[in-house]
Amino acid sequence: MARLNVNPTRQELLRLKRQNHMAVRGHKLLKEKRDGLMKQFMTIIREAKQLRKQMEKTLGEAFQNFVFASADMDYKSMEEALSMPAKKITLQSETKNVMSVNIPVFSYQEEGDFLSYSLGSTASDLDSSLETFNDALKDMIKLSEIEHSAKLLAEEIEKTRRRVNALEYVFIPQQQETIKYIQAKLNEQERGTIVTLMKVKDIIEKQEQSALQAA
Repeated sequence: MARLNVNPTRQELLRLKRQNHMAVRGHKLLKEKRDGLMKQFMTIIREAKQLRKQMEKTLGEAFQNFVFASADMDYKSMEEALSMPAKKITLQSETKNVMSVNIPVFSYQEEGDFLSYSLGSTASDLDSSLETFNDALKDMIKLSEIEHSAKLLAEEIEKTRRRVNALEYVFIPQQQETIKYIQAKLNEQERGTIVTLMKVKDIIEKQEQSALQAA
C-alpha cells in the first residue's frame, strides 16, 4: 500500500493519528449504517414480493372478467358505460426519513362510486372487473411506494458500500502506512541525535582530560 506524501514530523504524525482515529470511527459507523440499510431493504423487498404476487393475481382476475364483459357487450355500450366516471381520487405524497434516506409515503382519498352506469344495461363481468380494479388500486399505490423506497435504499446502500470500501481498503491503510513511516523516521532521527550527543560528550571528556594532564 502506497503511503501519503508528507513530511515526517511530529506535528504531521499527531495530525495523521487524529485523522486515522476519526476515519476508523467513521468506518465503523458507516458499516453499521450499511447493515441497517440492508436490513430495511430486505424487509421491504420481501413485502414488495408478496404484494406484487398478490397484485398480479388480482389484476389477472380483473382483466379476465373485463375480457368476458367485452365479449358479452358491444363496443358502443362498453364505451357509453365507461365514458362518464363518477369516482374521484386525490393522491398525496410525503416523505419519511429512514436512516438518512427520504422514502415516499403515499396516501389517497376516494370520492364517489366506481359504478357510473346502469347495472341493467351492462354485463355482470364488467361490474366484477371494475370492482376488482377498484379494490386493487390501494394495493397498487402501496406497491409503487414500496418499490420506489427499495430503489432509494438500494442507491444509498451502494453509496455507503463504496465509502466503507474506500475507507477500509484505501484511506485507512494509507494513513497507517504513513504513520509507521513517520514513526520509523523519527526513531531514526532520535537514534542519530543520541549517537551525535554521545560523540560530543566523548570529545568534551577527552578535552577535559587533556586539560587536566597539561595542568
